[in-house]
Amino acid sequence: MSDDCLFCRIVAGEIPATVVHETKTTLAFRDIAPQAPVHVVLVPKLHEPHAVALAERAPGEVADLFVAAGEVAVAEGIADSGFRLLFNTGADAGQTVFHAHLHLLGGRPLGPLA
Repeated sequence: MSDDCLFCRIVAGEIPATVVHETKTTLAFRDIAPQAPVHVVLVPKLHEPHAVALAERAPGEVADLFVAAGEVAVAEGIADSGFRLLFNTGADAGQTVFHAHLHLLGGRPLGPLA
């Protein structure tokens, strides 16, 4: 855990979030600025700055994120209609919180990424 990391503080319960799913290794909560009707952020409880670093250190936790995303998609009723999973890695990709995290978006048709 990192004391100055927003997502670490959410995982620790220091900052409130609307949690929709939790496992031993992951936490999923609603995005505060949703880009789709369903926009959930899934974070590993282990702090790594981005998805590649997480995969290098703990590849099983990357798999845990994807399994949790599938479970959230079912719970949110979007598993059959479709959803997008997205990692932003680095500032140029739009990453603003430097704790690996996976966005799950759905609930409407999603166009191509620009």
